[in-house]
Amino acid sequence: MAFRLLFWVVFMGVVFSGESKFMVYNTSTSIVPGKINVHLVPHTHDDVGWLKTVDQYYVGSNNSIQGACVQNVLDSIVPALLADKNRKFIYVEQAFFQRWWWDQSEAVQNVVKRLVSSGQLEFINGGMCMHDEASPHYIDMIDQTTLGHLFLKKEFGVTPRIGWQIDPFGHSAVQAYLLGAEVGFDSLFFGRIDYQDRAKRKREKSLEVVWRGSKSLGSSAQIFAGSFPKNYEPPSGFYFEVNDDSPIVQDNINLFDYNVQDRVNDFVAAAVSQANITRTNHVMWTMGTDFKYQYAHTWFRQMDKLIHYVNKDGRVNALYSTPSIYTDAKYASSESWPIKNDDFFPYADRANAYWTGYFSSRPAFKHYVRIMSGYYLAARQLEFFTGRNNLGPNTDSLADALAIAQHHDAVSGTEKQHVANDYAKRLSIGYVEAEALVASSLACLVESTPHAGCQNPISKFQQCPLVNISYCPVSESDLGQGKSLVIVVYNSLGWKRNDVVRIPVMNEDVAVHDSKGNEIESQILPQAEIYVGLRNYYVKAYLGRTPTETPKFWLAFTVSVPPLGFSTYTVSTAKRPGSTRSSVHTYHGSEKPTIEVGQGNLKLAFSTNQGKLTNYVNSRSSVEKLIEQRYIYYSGYNGTDKEDPQNSGAYIFRPNGTFLIEHEEQVALTVVQGTIINEVHKRINPWIYQITRLLKGKEHVEVEFIVGSIPVEDGIGKEVATQISTTIASNKTFYTDSSGRDFIKRIRDFRTDWNLEVNQPVAGNYYPINLGIYIQDNKSEFSVLVDRSLGGSSLVDGQIELMLHRRLLLDDSRGVAEALNETVCVLDECTGLTIQGKLYFRIDPLGEGSKWRRTFGQEIYSPLLLAFSEQDGDDWRNSHVLTFSGIDSSYSLPDNIAVITFQELDSGKVLLRLAHLYEIEEDKDLSELTIVELKKLFPGKEIIKVTEMSLSANQERSEMEKKRLRWKVEGSLGEHSGLRGGPVDPRELSVELTPMEIRTFIIDFDYTSGHKVFAA
Repeated sequence: MAFRLLFWVVFMGVVFSGESKFMVYNTSTSIVPGKINVHLVPHTHDDVGWLKTVDQYYVGSNNSIQGACVQNVLDSIVPALLADKNRKFIYVEQAFFQRWWWDQSEAVQNVVKRLVSSGQLEFINGGMCMHDEASPHYIDMIDQTTLGHLFLKKEFGVTPRIGWQIDPFGHSAVQAYLLGAEVGFDSLFFGRIDYQDRAKRKREKSLEVVWRGSKSLGSSAQIFAGSFPKNYEPPSGFYFEVNDDSPIVQDNINLFDYNVQDRVNDFVAAAVSQANITRTNHVMWTMGTDFKYQYAHTWFRQMDKLIHYVNKDGRVNALYSTPSIYTDAKYASSESWPIKNDDFFPYADRANAYWTGYFSSRPAFKHYVRIMSGYYLAARQLEFFTGRNNLGPNTDSLADALAIAQHHDAVSGTEKQHVANDYAKRLSIGYVEAEALVASSLACLVESTPHAGCQNPISKFQQCPLVNISYCPVSESDLGQGKSLVIVVYNSLGWKRNDVVRIPVMNEDVAVHDSKGNEIESQILPQAEIYVGLRNYYVKAYLGRTPTETPKFWLAFTVSVPPLGFSTYTVSTAKRPGSTRSSVHTYHGSEKPTIEVGQGNLKLAFSTNQGKLTNYVNSRSSVEKLIEQRYIYYSGYNGTDKEDPQNSGAYIFRPNGTFLIEHEEQVALTVVQGTIINEVHKRINPWIYQITRLLKGKEHVEVEFIVGSIPVEDGIGKEVATQISTTIASNKTFYTDSSGRDFIKRIRDFRTDWNLEVNQPVAGNYYPINLGIYIQDNKSEFSVLVDRSLGGSSLVDGQIELMLHRRLLLDDSRGVAEALNETVCVLDECTGLTIQGKLYFRIDPLGEGSKWRRTFGQEIYSPLLLAFSEQDGDDWRNSHVLTFSGIDSSYSLPDNIAVITFQELDSGKVLLRLAHLYEIEEDKDLSELTIVELKKLFPGKEIIKVTEMSLSANQERSEMEKKRLRWKVEGSLGEHSGLRGGPVDPRELSVELTPMEIRTFIIDFDYTSGHKVFAA
């Protein structure tokens, strides 16, 4: 039988071809000195959600939207790499790879490990996703990167070397120095920079630079960075997916359309063209794009042929490569590179297409991500204090959801609506589990005898994630018949915090007592009518039920909470006059032309005729300024320009006119005054409502805004912004934060790196804001801080503008194929999304604003966590721990230091990150080297080892520094290298931090000598 089969095969071969023509392609080439070396980098770009959800992309479902299946990609890559040891492939998104990895047999996993070990398969970037760089906070960027990096270290023992941010829509300075150099990357590559910037860099051969993103850390945190000549795809004509239309290499001379020489000529021409805009004789071709290699053989077969025939031709050299190999080749050339400072924002891909709309797209989701981020930080602290339980509630689900939400089509707001819903659902699932963890951890900590491994705490806590719309069932309960409401207030910051807490209540006859049993000052404020509609509609939308009763009041009181700890407060029915009632007065303009509010150092004046804020006075700092706030909207461009029909959409901000939002004809100001809070309520129009608020002991203004539903019945999409104007002579200059970290100087209608051709004077001057924005002159500085990422600018001297909400009716032709028209549906009725948010502003003497920006910015990111419990009688105080601090009771972190990670790892070790909050020369007192005492951060514990790690905690810092490539730069004499804190003395255990430095440690404890839970 075997003989007959062999005979048949030979016979058929002779009949149809005369002889075997099996071709072996020579793909074994390496770098050739003196020639243009074309580094072919096979890759796929797999969005962790965009047009389809992350799971739909992974399994390949919902293909009516997009034919994409990441599972197919990874299944296909393994045999393709095994077919030729010279082939290489890079992979980025660990959210997908982890899904695939856990589905594989041990045999397949071992094969993949060998491919990784041999260098055929290389992990690049290595985070759970390719995060956005405008909308995420730097802590979220670090966390999602760490999650991916620790997985790769555990499973493969590898540390990614290369940053690969090829698709985000502009690039932040924080990405360069923190998520680049500080995680140990040798280089960073990206695809999108402004079209004017790219054209200039191509002319000057400066697409590749040494990027110094931090003026504080200087060259000690610089990185080699490169922008691709066009995008992250192959050169035109070299796409080889099954259905791509590029000509294949047809090298069978017995068949028609033989084209080897034509294809070689095309290859050489493209290589020479790219070499003409690139320094050194090395060019990189990104061989792949979105969701490619679903049938990997189609790509590798053509690249095998190209390498073989191009190298036989001899004019250029082609080789399989990776960004790591390419980076090493660039470094070996000893070339000196141009320096790049600051960032690559904003990004435009053509004249009227500035990608600055997405800075503010989906503002409710942006806020949800920010709230969950702060909650995750606090939950991890509590998880450590009471002991991590891998089998019980933990923070893993929230960590995964937050990591995926940082993707550049997630928090950015550039995904389809059903995908945005999926991201929100994942966050909600993660929150529910983390909420249970927080409740059980606090229950353990308030038990009178803390003990290791607290299993079954008796105390039960509830939390109120919808308290922002006055929905908190536990605080609205009847406090009659001797019942009290216990509120545990947790502070995740490293310093003592004094703040004001507000909760909705049904009854105004209440009193508040502190941890010592003393009645404290409190205030009853009336519930604004605007909240009733918000509460009922959105509780129905989110929870599927209508509240039976509506609280009539807010209860406000001041709290004082220790660092990384809690204080306890009780609310009960007052036995004598308890909370102070607020005075309420409505002014219509005729009775009193000006009113003044504020009882402390800060006072505001309002014109009752115009319904506007007019004057700001701080008696302590002797600051007095005229000030005015108004709302405007930009009509979204609707494509009527035949020559350039670019619409405004989820990505693009292209205004088609600016319109002042007029006040209602009968302007009324409602003033609520009390001992703790003063408020001025104003209805701007039927869909904008504002509360201007001053808090006791605070010297800033809090502005709460409710915007929506934005009307679009006129067929015009609208982008709503607020403008706050002062008399500060800012001279076209303003400052915005980079991912919540450094502040970068901006100049209106100007770019540092090229002569800007101004086509869009509004959109082209918008920048991303995560923390805040400020302006200054020679006397004063005016700062505005935000509660979520958004876009903003200073389009007029003395004025700050912030985009609050966007509702658009047309797609902007960037792939999402859907208008940014968010709605909320109850039953069969859908209305445009209403958003609620806050911004905060303050005016200081020149040089004094940074203290508030940095300190209060941390408080915005890490709000107080409130947990509620009901009690009968008054025995809580006698049976529970009322105050707690996770650090030494005599210690508080320095004012310029924040704990940004405090997390127990699976091994029982602790991952600790400490961040210096100030830049060099930012503050005369706080921009200095500072010391943190680790022993006082972990009282009652014996620290047996402290290991400093890279930012993503996947390698020791000392090893990372040994491997760091030292790039030559043009004009490098006298460069600023940046100061760094010294090594940690194993006896003193003191950590030094210099301005803008973040230090990461793995800490080992001797658990045999101490309890898991700290003593209170």
